[in-house]
Amino acid sequence: MYQRLEDTRVYVEALAISDEIWDEVAAWRWFERDTLGKQLVRAADSVSANIAESYGRHNTGDVVLFLYYARGSLYEIKDWLQKAIRRHIGRTDCLNQTLNRVETLAPQLNAYITTKKKTLRARTT
Repeated sequence: MYQRLEDTRVYVEALAISDEIWDEVAAWRWFERDTLGKQLVRAADSVSANIAESYGRHNTGDVVLFLYYARGSLYEIKDWLQKAIRRHIGRTDCLNQTLNRVETLAPQLNAYITTKKKTLRARTT
């Protein structure tokens, strides 16, 4: 059964997190946006983009590789958010809320990767 990318829970949540981060960083002062903010936005955009790219791949190794890239970017978001919070950049309540969403998405993405690996292996055997 085919599931559209836009109906995949991890993709939808990753996209929502990236939009939330974009809105937050857009309100920061120039220096904070130029240094930490750009890195945070790139990492956030990378999660959903890599999940999307995995959808366009057919080789099991490629699918999983792009999902691993997404997972790496998710942990990068966590690092940048923690730095922003420690440095008192932006709205701490919003940053903490986003950090909680990232921490909730991480095990969901891990489960998604595991499921994809099993599904793809079953198709090749």
